[in-house]
Amino acid sequence: MSGTGAGPGPCVVLVTGVMASGKSTVAQALAERLPRAAHVRGDVFRRMIVSGREEMLPDPSPEALAQLRLRYRLSAAAADAYAEAGWTAVVQDVVLGGELAHYTALVRTRPLYVVVLAPRPAAVAAREERRAKTGYGGAWTVRALDRSLREDTPRLGLWLDTSDQTPGETVDTILASLPSARLP
Repeated sequence: MSGTGAGPGPCVVLVTGVMASGKSTVAQALAERLPRAAHVRGDVFRRMIVSGREEMLPDPSPEALAQLRLRYRLSAAAADAYAEAGWTAVVQDVVLGGELAHYTALVRTRPLYVVVLAPRPAAVAAREERRAKTGYGGAWTVRALDRSLREDTPRLGLWLDTSDQTPGETVDTILASLPSARLP
């Protein structure tokens, strides 16, 4: 499949990985390369909670987990709605550990593709330093989140070490390897 003109058609593509792995940039670039696509940003649903929000921590409270799962349900529903209307929904969010299998079960649309951006921790740390926003500090470290990605996250879909790739190169790889990202 090429990134010029032909796309996968109505479907959902989940782009996940640790903070600063390039999810936002890659998901936006991927959506821009497809003929009819929407970029569903999972973090938008987190930010919609104005008061009472609990942030995810390495040892999350029951309320933080409930809010995370609400965010996932909302983004999955939005993605399904776009796909039902004939769009490719490119969802971007941090979906790690057992939550990845849970998230894929929330999405009703098939085909469903999962792309996991897994750059080396040193590349993530360098990207984090260049970002305007900060995701790490306090309870989260690059190494701890990377460990969760590599040790606790099921090997679903297409996993890419994007450490030495530009966002454009990553999108090229995704488009060329999309069949490998498709869940059964």
